[in-house]
Amino acid sequence: MIFDTSIWVGLASGQLSSQAILQAAGDESVYISAISLGELSFGVESCADPATRMQRMRCLRSLQQRPILDVSSLTASAFGILAAFMKQTGRSPRTRVNDLWIAAQAVENDFALLTANLKNFEGLPGIRAACP
Repeated sequence: MIFDTSIWVGLASGQLSSQAILQAAGDESVYISAISLGELSFGVESCADPATRMQRMRCLRSLQQRPILDVSSLTASAFGILAAFMKQTGRSPRTRVNDLWIAAQAVENDFALLTANLKNFEGLPGIRAACP
């Protein structure tokens, strides 16, 4: 299973309960996307408040110890299919580029995708998305 960035942010901020996430993941192995690490790194680097920045940095460092899914040429192919599908169905892929890369990794690895933003992934082919 791959967690969307929204899950990691929700856990770190206390907006999502770890119990609910553990229940949603069940016995599946949990991976973090290199894309999520980039989004979370941006959150650290753009934070002006020193205390919040340190908290985010500690969270990021702990997540960097998890199994990480890198982007591959197969991910790129899946991304192209998903982005084209969005465009063909009248949705703009430009507003959800990072979500599409994470979804492409889920497709590539045949993983379920856990997200707090289920709407972002609705109707995408090959995506088994769930919300905690």
